[in-house]
Formats: sequence, structure tokens, C-alpha cells
Amino acid sequence: MEQTKNGGQMTEDGGWNAEDRGQSTDLPGRPSSVVRPLVLPGLVDLQINGYKDVDFSGDSLTEDSCARACRQLLDAGTTAFLPTVITSPDEIYERNLPILAWALHQEEFQGRVLGLHLEGPFISTEDGARGAHNAAWVRRPDVAYLQKLIDLSGGTVRLITIAADQDGAEELARYASSRGVAVALGHHMANEQDLQRLVKSGAKALTHLGNGVPALLSRHQNPVWAGLANDDLAATIIADGHHLPPALLKIFIRAKGVGRGIVISDATSLAGLPPGEYWSMGARVRLQEDGKLFNPATGYMAGSSATILACANHLVGLGIAGLNELSQMLFYNPLRLIGISPRQVRIDKRVFFDARERRVFQEEPPEAEIPSTKSQIPNKAKIQNSNDRNAHAGLGRF
Repeated sequence: MEQTKNGGQMTEDGGWNAEDRGQSTDLPGRPSSVVRPLVLPGLVDLQINGYKDVDFSGDSLTEDSCARACRQLLDAGTTAFLPTVITSPDEIYERNLPILAWALHQEEFQGRVLGLHLEGPFISTEDGARGAHNAAWVRRPDVAYLQKLIDLSGGTVRLITIAADQDGAEELARYASSRGVAVALGHHMANEQDLQRLVKSGAKALTHLGNGVPALLSRHQNPVWAGLANDDLAATIIADGHHLPPALLKIFIRAKGVGRGIVISDATSLAGLPPGEYWSMGARVRLQEDGKLFNPATGYMAGSSATILACANHLVGLGIAGLNELSQMLFYNPLRLIGISPRQVRIDKRVFFDARERRVFQEEPPEAEIPSTKSQIPNKAKIQNSNDRNAHAGLGRF
């Protein structure tokens, strides 16, 4: 059992003990049916590009706008997160990384903004695999340049996404790992051999599995199947309802197991804004009424407009995640990947899961109480593969 910054205690089974009106309330993590809403340990998002017109990779980022976006994200149900900087030119890295590092050190964001995620610039230049990243700013693996980026961030980079199929990727992964930066693989056309070489060099995960690839792939030989088949790599999954259809969400979580699945939002600066056409990442993009965000010229997704709270609700609404799955894939697994203990997370606002209404919400309901320990979570909320040794709480290894 682990002590959290707010005085509660994390339990080993995915729940926590919360101090409520001077009394300790034991909220177990694996009850089976819910009489009252249950407390989730929190929602951690490893990939947030911006929020409400604030772009963490944009040329207008300031300390004030950065702080405003961070506050709004926390108010929108995100417990803790990694601001993410995508493939950018030198001047953006030199300007924005110090600003984001500044936010990490502010008292109000300690234990909430956990570090930075660099998605690029060491990714594939190939159309489709590159996604919405600007080809002009993509770089070949370069240890000296990565060292520069880490130094610009004041050593706050926690996660980097690199392409596994580029010459020099292994050396880059070894260097990143030596600096305490978790390495994820994505935006590439890597095969099984590429992935295994990077695993031996320290890579721990796959970035937004099933996305950042061409629309048309070889039926059998492609980076999605290679990633699913690799038991050494966790996988982040965008569960916004648009990047992956429900069937693929189920397949990916079953294949990876709950112990190796990590849900992310991939939210952009357009998250939280009304539908319309916007300029983002150097291109005109469209935000639809249903939340889909894409580049109409290419048809490719241009990030997400969802929050991590919305992603949790999407999984619950599909009936493929209950309390344990949510706790693992949206709290414990992301923290384990970036080497942060739950004790380091600051939890000021509790997040609740109501299995009866199939929803996750942040504000405290008036009747939130201890669930009946004799009831059962419906089987349809369970999708983990019982044969997967890593599917259960505490057994994920990455």
C-alpha cells in the first residue's frame, strides 16, 4: 500500500483509501458489481499536445498560456499528464521546452505535470507513417541533438517517441534510457526484427498503436501486427472513439493484456473548442460535431479533441472496461512506464466510476459510498485475456 500526496493510501488492487470527513474509507479495486460510485485512483495521460487553443508546440506559447492550459486540463478530469511536443523546428524547441519545464516546477503543478513527452523529431519521413508531423522538421536519429533537447527541458523529458526502423535508432534508445527517458516506438514502418532490436536497446512501449501508419498496409507484414505480437512492449492506445474502431480497441487490449495497455487522449490545442475548421500543425484541419479531428486534404487524423476523461467514458460506454481495467490502463501502467510512483502524484480531485450508469466523472456525487463487496462486475466489462500472464494488476512488465 502506498501513501499519496493528499494523505490517502493506494491499495494493491487498484483502489485507494480516502480520508473523508475524518474517517478512512476503504475502496477496494476489484469489487464485482457496484451499488455506489467507486473511486478511481486517477487518470494519467502521457500524450497531450495542448488544450483550448494553447499548443505546446506552437510559436505563441507563453508561461501564462501554458499555465492556463494546464489548469483547464486538470479541471477537465485529468489527474496528471505529460505535455507533448511534436516534431518541430529548432526555434520552437529552444523556446517552448524551457517554458514547459517552468510549468513543471510551479507549486500548483507539482505532482500533476509529471514531465515532457517528445513525439519526434526522430520519426519516419514516409507519408502515412509520419502522420500529421511536418516532413521538413523530421530528423535522423542524432544523440547530440537529443542531448540538446533534454538539456533545453532542464532534464524534465520523461518519454520520447522514435521510429524503430531508422539507422541509429538503437544508439538513440540506449542514450535516452541512460538519461532516464522512457523510449516508445512509433511513426514508423518497423518490422518484428526492428522492434526486437530496439527492445534490447531499452525501448519499453509503442506509441498510439494502430495510428501513425499508412491507411493501406500489407495484410500480414506490417508494424501493427509486429507491435501486437511483441510481448516486451506496452502499447499506448488512443481511445477517443475516432482513432480506433471498437473492434480494434477490444483486440488491442486483449492482445496486449490490461497490464500492458495504456490509454492516452492525444489531445491537441483544439480539444475543448467548438466544431469548425482550424489551422493546426502547419495545415488546415477540421473538427466535426462528433469530435473527429482530421486533415481534409489527406484524410489523416490530426490528433484528438478528447480529454482522458472522455476516453475513459468511451471505454466504459463500450462495455470493455471496469474499475480494474481503468485503474491499470489509465493510472498505474502509464506511471510505471515513465518511472513514477503513485505516491508522487498529487490527487486533489477524486475521479469516480459508476458501473450502473456506465460513466466516469470527476465531481463528487452526493451518495458516493462504499460498494457492496458481495456484488459482481458484469462479465461484459471484462475483456482481459485470462491466459495472458501480464493481464492482471501488478504483473505488467515493461
